[in-house]
Amino acid sequence: MKNYKIIIQYEGTRFQGWQRQTSTDNTIQGKIEAILSKMCGEPIEINGAGRTDAGVHAKGQVANFKIDTEKSTKEIMDYLNMYLPEDIAVVAIEEVDERFHARLNARGKHYQYRLRTIGIPDVFSRRYVHVQEDVLDVEAMRKAAKLLSGKHDFKAFTSNHRTKKNTERTISIEIKETPEELIFDYTGDGFLYHMVRILTGTLIEVGTGKWAPESMKEILASKERSNAGTLVPAKGLTLIEVFYK
Repeated sequence: MKNYKIIIQYEGTRFQGWQRQTSTDNTIQGKIEAILSKMCGEPIEINGAGRTDAGVHAKGQVANFKIDTEKSTKEIMDYLNMYLPEDIAVVAIEEVDERFHARLNARGKHYQYRLRTIGIPDVFSRRYVHVQEDVLDVEAMRKAAKLLSGKHDFKAFTSNHRTKKNTERTISIEIKETPEELIFDYTGDGFLYHMVRILTGTLIEVGTGKWAPESMKEILASKERSNAGTLVPAKGLTLIEVFYK
């Protein structure tokens, strides 16, 4: 059996997220597994680096799978892209060590959230940005982002209230400004369920004046989801890259 690593791009608007589900075949993982299973004539399972939610996009999702085939890497990639829908594409493939696992070997991820800050509609970006028409105090948001960066317990910033797993993560947040958008770059050793979207919602509320930047310390210390900001829509979020050693 050979182990293959693939890099996948997808526009997540019409899919029910990454993870395979018994109730629907409309997931990214499900689509890729179905095509590989057809190619190999037997059920094939793939391991994704992370589970993006419904509506979230990816430029650099990583997965691996083990198959017994005589096809070259190019032939495998061509076969996948021939049958995948046009909003999913395999952009790279390589044979890797048999011990490589896309999720277990991941050392970090880079997510990006795009926020459109002017009210004029842009039909070409509507699926990839969240629109926020309120005037935002970007410097206050950057101060809050700095306080949230570093090693913290982010239990207040996850929708999974009952998780018993370790909720401590080390992240950095950078906010870039263009004439039309704010771009939030999140890089870290891992992210909890809905964490990036809740962090973004909280930072937006800092920008509108609901929170002072210094309130981030209190929210972190509380470990209570109800003390953090709103969950922003999935469509503004993109998984940019997964990091490995």
